[in-house]
Amino acid sequence: MKLVVGLGNPGEEYENTRHNTGRTVGALVEKKLDDKKIKFLYPDNFMNNSGRAIAPLLKSKKDRKGLIVIYDDLDLPLGKFKISFNRSAGGHRGLASIIRALKSEEFLRIRVGITPSTPSGKLKKPRGEKEVIKFILDKFKPAELETLKKLSKKIAEAIEVIFSESKEKAMSLYN
Repeated sequence: MKLVVGLGNPGEEYENTRHNTGRTVGALVEKKLDDKKIKFLYPDNFMNNSGRAIAPLLKSKKDRKGLIVIYDDLDLPLGKFKISFNRSAGGHRGLASIIRALKSEEFLRIRVGITPSTPSGKLKKPRGEKEVIKFILDKFKPAELETLKKLSKKIAEAIEVIFSESKEKAMSLYN
């Protein structure tokens, strides 16, 4: 099974927010990839319960090998992404939910940067839990959404490489 999951929260009020980057980018990638063998899933439950929607679809370790989860990453600059495998949740509650439900960290992730940066590349991350929550639930500006649209083309290419060749090849090309 080839399954790409775009993490986010359901509901109109969350559309185009930073925390819904997985859903936003996933939908853009789905339009770019014309592969009927790849299933796309956007869970209808809240981010912190994402594992409930995914676990029933993955019956075996082999199924997990075909799983890619796309989600927002506060530690990456807007316009960048990173492919990772078999890593911790890194504080991301949606990812933690998936790891708990699958009882494994052995699946691919595409972490999409959401944090603005200075011209020199320094991240302008919010400080403190309240500020972080406010930041991730804020909507993207139109220029930021345009950046995600451009980035989704590269992410679609990376997913094609993952499924047609290997995760290692995609990581060497895109990380």
